[in-house]
Amino acid sequence: VAQNPRVQNDGIQNQIGNGNLVTVRAEGNAAGHNGNQIRCYNCRGVGHFARDCTARPRRRDAAYLQTQLLIAQKEEAGIELQAEEYDLMAAAADLDEIEEVNANCILMANLQQASSSGTQTDSAPIYD
Repeated sequence: VAQNPRVQNDGIQNQIGNGNLVTVRAEGNAAGHNGNQIRCYNCRGVGHFARDCTARPRRRDAAYLQTQLLIAQKEEAGIELQAEEYDLMAAAADLDEIEEVNANCILMANLQQASSSGTQTDSAPIYD
């Protein structure tokens, strides 16, 4: 049985005239999310969104770029983003940075593929 987050006593009114309202804080934060289920995309901490993060912004490392790329692809596909994903996209600020993220991820994928394919040889090129 869920408790009503607002308990009202209809008896004596206080000076403000609100009938002795007592508010009971429900579980979760002001946005209605359970603090154990949200994760900050900035510091990867639990219990807050990136917009509320007090830590320094993360370096634009491979994991950050990959996360941004996946969110951008999700948005382009018309899939509804979660609040923390909107926050991360807002932090990207403009389309130029998103395009740079896409280009960097493609470059990283190509570099990884080239380094794992073993096509590099130590022999000198042969000219006819």
